[in-house]
Amino acid sequence: MALLGEEYASSDEEDSVSLVKENQTTPASTVVAAPDVSLDVWSCKSPLHIAQLTDMQDPMRLQMMLAKPTDTSLSYNVPYEDLSRPSQGPSNPFKTKEGNALKRKNVLTGHAEEFIMSDASFTAQHRTFQSLGYSKDPSVNGAYVGNLVEAQLHGGKDVVQMRPSKEKSAAIRRKRQKKGDASIVDGEGAYKGPWAKYEDEDQTYEEEAALATQELASDEEWIEEAIVPTRSDPLPKSATEYASDMNDNETSEFHGESMYDYQGRTYMHVPQDLDIDLRKDPGTQRNYIPKKLIHTFHSHTKAINALRFFPRSGHLLLSASADTKLKLWDVYHARDLLRTFSGHTKSVTDATFTPSGAQFLSASYDRQMKLWDTETGSCVSRFSTGKTPHCVAFNPSAPTEFLAGMSDKKIVQFDTRLPSASGAGGGGGESGSNNNSTPTQEYDHHLGPVNTITFVDENRRFITTSDDKSLRAWEYNIPVPIKFIAEPYMYALVRASPHPNGKSVAFQSADNQIVVYASTDRFRQNRKKSFRGHNNAGYAIDVDISPDG
Repeated sequence: MALLGEEYASSDEEDSVSLVKENQTTPASTVVAAPDVSLDVWSCKSPLHIAQLTDMQDPMRLQMMLAKPTDTSLSYNVPYEDLSRPSQGPSNPFKTKEGNALKRKNVLTGHAEEFIMSDASFTAQHRTFQSLGYSKDPSVNGAYVGNLVEAQLHGGKDVVQMRPSKEKSAAIRRKRQKKGDASIVDGEGAYKGPWAKYEDEDQTYEEEAALATQELASDEEWIEEAIVPTRSDPLPKSATEYASDMNDNETSEFHGESMYDYQGRTYMHVPQDLDIDLRKDPGTQRNYIPKKLIHTFHSHTKAINALRFFPRSGHLLLSASADTKLKLWDVYHARDLLRTFSGHTKSVTDATFTPSGAQFLSASYDRQMKLWDTETGSCVSRFSTGKTPHCVAFNPSAPTEFLAGMSDKKIVQFDTRLPSASGAGGGGGESGSNNNSTPTQEYDHHLGPVNTITFVDENRRFITTSDDKSLRAWEYNIPVPIKFIAEPYMYALVRASPHPNGKSVAFQSADNQIVVYASTDRFRQNRKKSFRGHNNAGYAIDVDISPDG
């Protein structure tokens, strides 16, 4: 009968008394669902009934009323009074007043209400809070947040309202000294401009400093008396001039056991004791994707900026590093370091072999380009325009001519057969090389440092890219571009590699993708060939294509 509630109980007094006695003997367990939440199932009754029947609450009924959040049905019949009773407990801050829908979070910590305020009002309140420590509360009219003591002291005014009047501003401006005449340099009426002080400013500061402490004035006088001006002879010019980046003492070191084998051949000889024939034309043999690491070359102490295989055979590897050195490695046998080339004073930016491989060219941040002999290690020639070369490329059809992309937006063309320019220093060091600073041609249309140079169309044309986010095509020996490509979505193209079939060029873009452009007459981008996957920051990713394409 206790489960049915008071309205279904018997009206007999004896039954009521017996029911009270039974409930008094039943041990009641206290259930606290939430702080300050009443679990009184008789709260719908009058206070008199509540006082009379407080001890008649059944703990079993209380337990059934506390449903779990995962329950989908109730195990007892809930009276209408309990269903229509107002909700109890703390209010849900994410529940709207209209309906039971929850507010969506528009910030990480919950829901932030929008408040419309002009930029001028927001700036004024922000400056007031920064300078005075208080500002108006936009949610409550007439309320303030922050330092309420300062708000009461200033009457709640913001910095705009506390701005001095025009009369006070004019009085302050009158105290300022006159700007003076711009034609007078020194003396009375000299030009002071925005450095004009206010009247009595220096005198007021000196009086305050003297009153604050007497030690300050005596200390200043002692320092001034202690400093004695000394006369020294001017430094010689050799002590003040900048050190030259040019280095004419190129050296090379051979690291192998012997320069020659038993037949008198050097490392330039293409090995024939391998399971592949390196004398075949590139592209005639099938290439495969590498599956495992077979060797790691260790010798450089800083970042490596360029790697170049020996032309056609690829049995030697040339590396250019930021440690100012170039190194030549064996690729197929012991994979040892063969020779180190030293001659640059700063990081080496690029290196490239001649078409025959007998020589190679190196470019460095010391503004020098040097031509080296691959076999002997001697420096044959030096080239410089006074600017930093970023990339170099030999013309495969004219092995004695090369192009260099410079930091001053120019592409310069040199001929290695020309003698040194008039006035240039002679060869020095152990190699006796000559200096050449006279380019045979200049291509000057880019708006930023040049990044890549690629010969196309049977070496009659070449493509260049730059930091100006453009691509330009040129006819060789003609300093006028025949094609200019610069789209709003383009990024700087920092590395390039031509396809072996000669119909396209792959470029590494600065937005972490490889784009492909045709190397024919139109130089259009192939939108269907875009390779993504890299995610780099800092050093650019280099790109190369296998000989079989």
